[in-house]
Amino acid sequence: MAFRCDLTGKRPQVGHKVSHSNHKTKRRFFPNLRNVTLISDALGRSFRLRISANALKTVDHRGGFDAFLMKADDTQLAPKVLELKRQIVKKLGEAA
Repeated sequence: MAFRCDLTGKRPQVGHKVSHSNHKTKRRFFPNLRNVTLISDALGRSFRLRISANALKTVDHRGGFDAFLMKADDTQLAPKVLELKRQIVKKLGEAA
């Protein structure tokens, strides 16, 4: 199981656990990943994705799954989600 958000591309970060005596030990900071079902209004379907809690808030803030994908950078999206974005762009292009 990959610790990577499908929408934002967030991955584990590396840092130090610092003790009271200032002794530093390597550790990893994992993103807060959740399994969610998002609904595409353009395609009329739902999709199960593994995204971070921060990405879920951003999807809600931007006005839904379709609006998030339209503004998202293609380089950070997972291949499965990038294909969804292409389908949504094609569907919205036909409607216009």
